Amino acid sequence: MNWIRQLKRSFGIPFLMLICLIYWTQGFRSFAWMAVSYHLKDDLKLSPSASQFLVTIAFFPWSVKPIYGILSDCVPIRGRKRLPYLVIASLLSLVPWILLGVAKFMRNSYVLLTIFLTFQNLGSAMADVVIDAMVAEATRQEREAYAGDLQSLSWLSMAIGGITGSIVGGLALSDLRIDIIFILFSAFPAIQLFACSLVEEKPSSSSKAVEETNNEVTDEREALDMLRGRQEEPEEKPNRRKNDCSQQLNTDVLEEQDSRDDEDWVKIQKKKSGEIIEETNEGIQDAISMNEEIDISKDKQLSLHEVEGMRRRRDLHVPEVDKEFSEVESKVVDHKYYKEKRWLLSVKSTFRTLIQAMRQPAILRPMLWFFLAQVAIPNISTVMFYYQTDFLRLDASLLGAARVVGWGGLMLGTFIYNHYLKHVQLRKLFLGAHIGLSLLTLIDVILVQRINISFGISDKAFVICTSALADAVNQFKLMPFLVLSGRLCPPGIEGTLFALFMSINNFGSTVSSFFGAVLASTLDISSERFDNLAVGIYVQAICTLLPICFLFLIPKKATGTSSQE
Repeated sequence: MNWIRQLKRSFGIPFLMLICLIYWTQGFRSFAWMAVSYHLKDDLKLSPSASQFLVTIAFFPWSVKPIYGILSDCVPIRGRKRLPYLVIASLLSLVPWILLGVAKFMRNSYVLLTIFLTFQNLGSAMADVVIDAMVAEATRQEREAYAGDLQSLSWLSMAIGGITGSIVGGLALSDLRIDIIFILFSAFPAIQLFACSLVEEKPSSSSKAVEETNNEVTDEREALDMLRGRQEEPEEKPNRRKNDCSQQLNTDVLEEQDSRDDEDWVKIQKKKSGEIIEETNEGIQDAISMNEEIDISKDKQLSLHEVEGMRRRRDLHVPEVDKEFSEVESKVVDHKYYKEKRWLLSVKSTFRTLIQAMRQPAILRPMLWFFLAQVAIPNISTVMFYYQTDFLRLDASLLGAARVVGWGGLMLGTFIYNHYLKHVQLRKLFLGAHIGLSLLTLIDVILVQRINISFGISDKAFVICTSALADAVNQFKLMPFLVLSGRLCPPGIEGTLFALFMSINNFGSTVSSFFGAVLASTLDISSERFDNLAVGIYVQAICTLLPICFLFLIPKKATGTSSQE
């Protein structure tokens, strides 16, 4: 394939391998998480609501993705912004699976299992943010024309990983123990960690600025050393020329000055200070001039030894000397303070920019709608999983096949949207999508009340077909969200703000799952009792229509190619 060869020449094999591996692993996570679902149901004997509550907590790190992006952007580790965080993310993804696979008491403890799964999701979410940033930087710095190809490669890798994980996960659950599955999956974060060592990252521009600054500060220190030398050299000859008199302020004199017992010494020094003041001021002005040339924004400071030297010389109490040294010392303090606070100031600035952006009605209103569209619909997917496995007795391989078909429906939905629906007004598109999702939700009532059997449709065929339809229709809602989010991002903070948009969507899904767990608990749905499941489906179908009431938040004339009001 020609476009892959072009990507290889432009970005290199190690970088492409790292991207494909991380995105593939993100899709392949279904291999391990299908095992987690069965572990919660069969081994820990959790109710549907308790199981969904635990999983919802574990997935919370996906709701705060901008934090990882801001840290990666603003706080480099040893001069690098991406690879160190990717290494940390890989370790966070690797260690929990190994511990859960090796230690039975850990995976059988509700608290420890939740903690380790949360850390694992923290690593996955951080890796997702960092690799997205690396892709964006690579396309901007190397070949912007290949940005679309690189994104296509990323999504293709994730899709292949998702399909493979669904197929292999369903088959593995029939033949392998849960602990073996966890350990097998840990191999992929380990490979991901190894791939990080093959990719080189150039130091960030701020690190280069620090290195240049150090060179400039060295020159300034030499100038101050020359000044100090003229002032601190021992007094050897009483009749030295006037232009050498600054060297008479030596270390021995400074030590004697501390006692201040000899009044004659004081008189002599005051007389000498009048003679050397002109030359001393000259040297100080040179040092201050060089100091002012330093750009504070480039993280520069002087040594504490030099500051102490200034303070000692200032004890002479010569007014002109006091003033000049005070100005220099003030600048030194500013440099030291800025170096210590630079990362904190950068983080605060980014947060402030995000808040200002989110306050704009053109951004706030659509994001509020997407959040409400997630929160308003209680998610009872875990309850349906229990119903399909415990009541209908569908095996893991069939559920894996249903997820594969779901991936196919997702791709089909993407194709239909890109070719036929991207010019449709978003209000109309979202209206149709939510009506369609509501109807597809009601189809589950047919399964629960066994109406499909009356028409000769098997449970297996029904589950697979409805899974594909639901994912396809849901894509009509997701794709415009991604497109509109990208168009709403103002220049300069595109990556972080887009991560914030995705986090808002993920947080909405988290709240939706909490509501679903509460609904299941209220209706007293358990692994042995599904009498009220149909009622829960009716509630979900009605709630799916609620976001239609808030479509006024979406720009009236906005489409998949325009975000105009």
